[in-house]
Order: sequence, then structure tokens, then C-alpha cells
Amino acid sequence: MPRRHAHRFLAALSCGVTLAALGAAGAGAAAVPPPSGTIVRLSDERLLTRWAHPGRLTDIRRTHSALSRSVGRLRFFTEDGFPEVYLLLREYTDGRGADWVQIRVPRRPNGGVGWVPRDALGPFNVNRDRLIVNRHTLRATLLRRGRRVWSARVGIGAPGTTTPPGHFWVREKFRFKNTPVYGTHAIGTSAYAPRLTDWPGGGVVGLHGTDQPDLIPGRPSHGCIRLRNADIARLWQMLHLGTPLWIR
Repeated sequence: MPRRHAHRFLAALSCGVTLAALGAAGAGAAAVPPPSGTIVRLSDERLLTRWAHPGRLTDIRRTHSALSRSVGRLRFFTEDGFPEVYLLLREYTDGRGADWVQIRVPRRPNGGVGWVPRDALGPFNVNRDRLIVNRHTLRATLLRRGRRVWSARVGIGAPGTTTPPGHFWVREKFRFKNTPVYGTHAIGTSAYAPRLTDWPGGGVVGLHGTDQPDLIPGRPSHGCIRLRNADIARLWQMLHLGTPLWIR
């Protein structure tokens, strides 16, 4: 892989190791492996969400079996070149002691899930936030451990290019320079625009700033979620990778 991508990926994995260690210390006890043939819930996507970067490339299976049909493949990087983020739903230990993890898959169409071997993922990271975008009230709200810590008005997709509803998550965070139309900050998500597949990156729905703040609140976009520049700058600082995004 390119050297700059390798450096990003190794740094992300190192960060993941630190977060996993902190999570284990906070739990107060070592994790106990579940009995074989059982399923353990990893995320409720409200108060507790686990996520991971991939540790190696492998097929994503429809069920927790190497004989199951492939529904995709893990990838190291997002469309923008950041380490890919997979949200973890459940863990299964089969009769041979092999561990499988059910993941949400960032792909078109939205809502894909599948299973991968546990050893194909890096350290598990814990997130206790949830971001909600209400398309009716045109407001975004960030909850931390169930309590509101930030809120702002937003602009969403116009009637012909609507912002898709569903359960998604934050995959990347980056800044812009000399790109006023997007403001100075952006947050990439796992949501894909239903129709605009010819967008750069395949139509990823993001949250970003704007040079037309007078259109917020409203429905001026091609599917992305626009915020006033001061609001997206504040959210960018507060928001962590792996945060569930509920678009209602």
C-alpha cells in the first residue's frame, strides 16, 4: 500500500490498541470468552457502540461460516484514503472455538451487514455517543451517554436528492483549505446518496460547512448535511470515529 496510507493505518491501529486497553481497565475485569455456539451483543448503537479498523483483508460472509456466501470484502481505506471503520454488532463463537463478528458494511445499497472472523479485525474501540439528524425539524443533536451535549440547525437534501434515512456511523473526519463551498471541516459517514452515484467517492453522504449559511435550515443540498461553519467546527471537535448516526 502507499507509504502515506500505511502510516495512517499504523497510527490508527496504535490508537485502537490504546483505546482498547483503556476500555478493559474501565471494565474492571478481563473479558470472559462466551460459550461456543452463543451470540454476544457488542453494540446497542445508543449508549454503547464498538467499532474496529480491519486487521487484514478477507471476505465478508452472509452468515458466521467460511462456507457461507460472500457479500463483500473488507477494505483498509475509505474512499478518501482514511483507515476504514466497521461498526460491530454481535460476536459468535462456533463449536470449534472460532470467533466471528457481525459488522455493518459501508456500501451501496445502504444497510448492509455481514460476518467476518474476529482475527480479521483490529482492536475493538468503544464509543458512547450518538448523533441524530431529524429531517423534519432540520436539527442535528449529539448525545453523550444519552444526554444532549450539542445541537444545531441543518440543511439536508432537496426533494429530488433526498438525504437517506437509516442507521449509519462516522467513518472519517477531515478539514478543507480554500474550499468555501464545504466550509473548513467535514465528517464522512457510511451513508450513500440513493441516486447520485457519480459523485466523487461514489456518493458518500457527509456533514460539512457551507458558504451559504442563509440556506440553513432548509433543504438545499444534493444529499449531504450542511451546517453553519461555526457549528460544524464545534461538532468536528466533539465527534469521535464510530459514532452512530441516526437519520430520521
